[in-house]
Amino acid sequence: MLIVGLTGGIATGKSTVSCELNSVHGIPVVDADLLAREVVRPGTGGYRAILRHFSDVEDLVADNGELNRAALGRSVFGNKERLAVLNSIVHPAVRKAIFWRLFKAYISGKSMVVLDVPLLFEAGLYQICGKTVTVSCSEEVQIKRLLSRNPELSEQDAANRIASQMSNQERNYRADVVIDNSGELDELKKAVASVVREIRPSTMMSVLDLIPPIGLLSAIYTYMVRFAGDYYKRKR
Repeated sequence: MLIVGLTGGIATGKSTVSCELNSVHGIPVVDADLLAREVVRPGTGGYRAILRHFSDVEDLVADNGELNRAALGRSVFGNKERLAVLNSIVHPAVRKAIFWRLFKAYISGKSMVVLDVPLLFEAGLYQICGKTVTVSCSEEVQIKRLLSRNPELSEQDAANRIASQMSNQERNYRADVVIDNSGELDELKKAVASVVREIRPSTMMSVLDLIPPIGLLSAIYTYMVRFAGDYYKRKR
């Protein structure tokens, strides 16, 4: 099973690409953002840990008992120490949920799965991906889109959120495929279709991957190639 790691900075259009891959091209998507919401719902260990570590955040809990993500976001974006604490709570739980979803996709006979993760490289999840794809645009376009999507944010809030993530330049360098989303939606859809044609595995490879020994060897090979390639890029 080919795992395609999909990433991109905030407001670059990654979610649009993810939706296109699923709804138009029929590729199942494991969405880390959705899983991140699930692992911090009221009653979960992640929820209790966030309440404990971020008790100083005003209006941390919304009226419905859910976390106030906007308030939590303002308290961590632009602050590396607080962001690291939040990531240490959320990432392990999300990683566990991701692997469970991927395992279920494999035993269901899926030939290709998209792993939609904003922090694909930062979290090290690119290492299990046969292909990595990033969606990119200029920072000016990012800020404009982010403010349009989240009007409650100030321009400084938007800039802080973008600055807290890996730069588009580094993400583009480390990815196997870069989808430029600086233009219109029709252009983006054509680019996505082209990438799917390029990376979709053949029927023969899909069948061979379903044989456990071959699937295991393929996974090990993918990890080794990914590790070596990333090491080379980092050295450069």
